[in-house]
Amino acid sequence: MLSEWLRHHTNWLVEPIARAIGRLGISPNWMTALGLVVNMAVALLIARGYLRVGGVLTILASLFDAFDGALARVSGQTSSFGAFLDSTLDRFSEAVVYLGLLLYYAQQGQRMEMILIYATIVGSLMVSYARARAEGLGLQCKVGLLTRAERICLLIIGLMAGIMPWMLWPLAVLTNVTVAQRVVYVWHLTRRMEQRAPVGLE
Repeated sequence: MLSEWLRHHTNWLVEPIARAIGRLGISPNWMTALGLVVNMAVALLIARGYLRVGGVLTILASLFDAFDGALARVSGQTSSFGAFLDSTLDRFSEAVVYLGLLLYYAQQGQRMEMILIYATIVGSLMVSYARARAEGLGLQCKVGLLTRAERICLLIIGLMAGIMPWMLWPLAVLTNVTVAQRVVYVWHLTRRMEQRAPVGLE
């Protein structure tokens, strides 16, 4: 996955910055909350038609997402609630940006774009839900074409390059394909587990 690759290849830069942020007295949970605030500002700008500026600020918002986890690790402030808050606000952050896009295209009367955005929102939430539900069963489920990192990259490219209507197609389709991939993956895992389970004696 892109997120794992980025984490592996940017640790040398992210962790020193995270330590500097920690020395300012900022907690990982505050970083997570600030990321949501920036994404709300992005949504407002996009809704008003400033798509390229929104793309630039989406990069900034993504940095908050990178630094909150790194800050938690280097400062020893990792917690179950912090992980829960991070995942929850990440979903809100992504949804609010797409809401900004939805409002923008609603003002233009572009119905197809609105439908694609709706499909993307549903798909992105279901990608996360599928992973969370699998983990609730004790299974790891990180497979799929379009996890959050890939979705953010496509969103930034679409906004900054002025090709957002075209970029909505892969976002809408591949996000939901990713849900299907995770369903099939968990089906295979559970099937194997059931086949290996010992048969009870009568």
